[in-house]
This record gives sequence, structure tokens and C-alpha cells, in this order.
Amino acid sequence: MGFGLGVSPDQRAVETKIDEEMYGLVTQLTNEITWLMRERGLTRADLAARMGVSPGRVSQILGGGENLTLRTLAALSTALDAHFDIGLSSLKVDDTYTQSAAEAADAPNHHSVPRAQHQRNARNSGAPRRR
Repeated sequence: MGFGLGVSPDQRAVETKIDEEMYGLVTQLTNEITWLMRERGLTRADLAARMGVSPGRVSQILGGGENLTLRTLAALSTALDAHFDIGLSSLKVDDTYTQSAAEAADAPNHHSVPRAQHQRNARNSGAPRRR
């Protein structure tokens, strides 16, 4: 991202962190999609046909150079007969609020963390995965 005149060093630092986070998200997303395609024996052309888009569009998506919409993510998950697990966690160690194990068990989404961990473990038990 280009920084214009009058942009504070603090704003530059924030923009840099945003860019780094976005790059990490894109990398994780494309790795997950590519891994699932490989697991299911799907080519980019197969995925394109399932999504109703051109193979070139799938290449754009997997190239990671664009900001994907939620609709595109929904189309990907539908075409792959899968769903995305989304989690958000604090980077700070000294949070003032920490959820107890009992509170976590009672939370509506208490199953998402173990399921995601189970999925990662299942994936890692097979062929090596490139990240």
C-alpha cells in the first residue's frame, strides 16, 4: 500500500499490520482450498465447473491477489462440499477477561475448537501438507 504525505507513523504501523494479517489470511485460505481439492481429486477446472465460473476465475481466487467476498467464500465451500471454520482470538497474553473451562463448555460454539483441532489432526496424519 502506498502511504501519502501527512500519514502518521502510527497509521503506517497499523496499515502494515493490516497488510501482514491479510497476507496471512490469504495464504491460509488458499492452502486450505488447495489441500481440500487435492484430497478430493479435484482440478481447478472441476472446481470452476462446480462454482459456475471459468477456470481463470478459480486461478484468480487461488492466486490470492484479491479481496474475496463472503459470497465467493460461500460458493467455494458449497462447491467443495465443505464449510469454513472461522475463529478470532486475542494476540495479547495479558487479557483482562479469560473464559473458564466451564464457561467455554457452556458457550454456544464450544464444539468449534475441538472440531477444528480434530480436522487439523486428521489432515496432519496423512501425507505432508505444505503451508
